[in-house]
Amino acid sequence: MNETENIKQIARRVFEIESSAISSLSEKLDSNFDKAIDLLFNTKRVVVTGMGKAGHIGCKVAATLSSTGTPAFFMHPAEGIHGDLGMITPENVVIAFSNNGQTEEVLRIIPYLKHFQIPLIAVTGNPESELARNADAVLNISVKEEACPLGLAPTASTTSMLAMGDALAVALLEKRGFKKEDFALFHPGGALGKRLLIRVKDIMYKGKDIPIIHYTKTFREAIMEMLGKNLGAVLVVDDNARLVGIFTDGDMKRALFPNPCDYNTSIEKLMIRNPKSAHPDILAIKALDMMEQYNITVLPVTDENRNLHGLIHMHDIIKAGITT
Repeated sequence: MNETENIKQIARRVFEIESSAISSLSEKLDSNFDKAIDLLFNTKRVVVTGMGKAGHIGCKVAATLSSTGTPAFFMHPAEGIHGDLGMITPENVVIAFSNNGQTEEVLRIIPYLKHFQIPLIAVTGNPESELARNADAVLNISVKEEACPLGLAPTASTTSMLAMGDALAVALLEKRGFKKEDFALFHPGGALGKRLLIRVKDIMYKGKDIPIIHYTKTFREAIMEMLGKNLGAVLVVDDNARLVGIFTDGDMKRALFPNPCDYNTSIEKLMIRNPKSAHPDILAIKALDMMEQYNITVLPVTDENRNLHGLIHMHDIIKAGITT
């Protein structure tokens, strides 16, 4: 076997060991998991702790919990025993990650938790450890072997910790009835957040920025207004500022070529009557869907009575990071 194939074999062995470790977690699930979920569901905030590699996993689990509806933060146990324990209150629940369950820095937190009767969930590979004996719920993540051939570097054990943390987060998400709209609220900068949070009124043109003209005005005046605002269209309104039509740059080209229209022609004769429009409160992604469906680049923004509120352009929706 050449060196390249040997390296691949090593990788496959790691995958097999860690996959087996995760699969075995199902067999270890018992009433402790139910109790852990109940504790986490009824708390105001979760504090996650762990030392070394277990601490790195704890940071990720805290972030996952927070983004799926369960407020959480990570507290380093060494910092905790030097003053940061004040971050933990009787209204909290603590999740402690420790593979051997004997991590000194983690164990030194226990008296504080006992004093204030703060529930403790232990995620450990040693159900007989001191950490487990002092926990209100013990989640067993023990593994037969580490993927590290020396049996020293946490590999399969940390993978199991991470999987157990994800199981807690997803179970809580389901129990809370957490929806993608809720997820978007916690991720406003992400693609999903933009799709589910940004509404037409947030990015539409309004006020003096709207290219607008009265229906009695001329073709010439419509062109001047359209070119002045540079949005590729002019909206036509009646005496009460209600939308009655739209005149686009495409309509302008058709009016000029091949047989030029009289510039003094009333815009009412050239406009598209009763154009498609979007309500200011609908999601911008819905407006983009309409534009793509009808092959248009601008949409007037009106209420139920056709009162004009603004105009939204496809380029501005895409610029905001919203795509179908």
